[in-house]
Amino acid sequence: MSLSGRTALVTGAGRGIGRAIALELADAGVTLAVVARTATELDETVWLVSERGGEAVAIVADLGETGSAVKVAERAASAMGRVDILVNNAAVVQPVGPTVDLDMTAWAAAFDLNVFAAVELALSVVPGMVQRGWGRVANVSSGVVARPGFMVGGNAYAATKAALEAHTLNLAEEVSGTGVTVNVYRPGMVDTAMQTWLRDSGKGRLSASTYMHFVDSHANGSLIRPEDSARSLVARLDGAATGQVWAAHDQL
Repeated sequence: MSLSGRTALVTGAGRGIGRAIALELADAGVTLAVVARTATELDETVWLVSERGGEAVAIVADLGETGSAVKVAERAASAMGRVDILVNNAAVVQPVGPTVDLDMTAWAAAFDLNVFAAVELALSVVPGMVQRGWGRVANVSSGVVARPGFMVGGNAYAATKAALEAHTLNLAEEVSGTGVTVNVYRPGMVDTAMQTWLRDSGKGRLSASTYMHFVDSHANGSLIRPEDSARSLVARLDGAATGQVWAAHDQL
């Protein structure tokens, strides 16, 4: 690994996959700006980074709010001097339920966080990466994009992740040859708070087969640890590959 001395902005870093990615980057010698909505969770992430000998600054923000992403990028650049690596991990699974019953306001909120915040952060930091001749953007997606009909009751989530992947691969082509790589990362079925919420609240909202898939995956121990998924992503960030869809199970 030669990420030592780089800087990274990681969203959704208060827990789960985002926190695990931040810790893995810290172990690689990367200075961090970590973003989430909950201050106490971010404080714990920063403490864990410091326990490993790393450096991190917490930025409490709701990236789903209009204009928030630009402010976050500015604060991260001010705190660290620049942003070399952007990991867009923040996302919501809601709204969940039959598509015809879902409110368009909830759909819009899902797109605001899952897609538009990631795009806005890229617009804020990629020009500097191109100017310096090095940068890495990784957008955390989901395996649901490969099988969008699987998650019945999760139409909004599937649609946002598909949109995020299309943006990612198109941007990769646009900046090809500049030293900046842009890739999709599908983290696998990871044991996170989102999985817990789907098991606790998905019954009656998801189709019976989709709901039982989430329940059974937890019961039979097939969920991936956040740390293992994060390691799979970070191991690839220093490479020159771009415009790819990475999957955790390719390395686990």
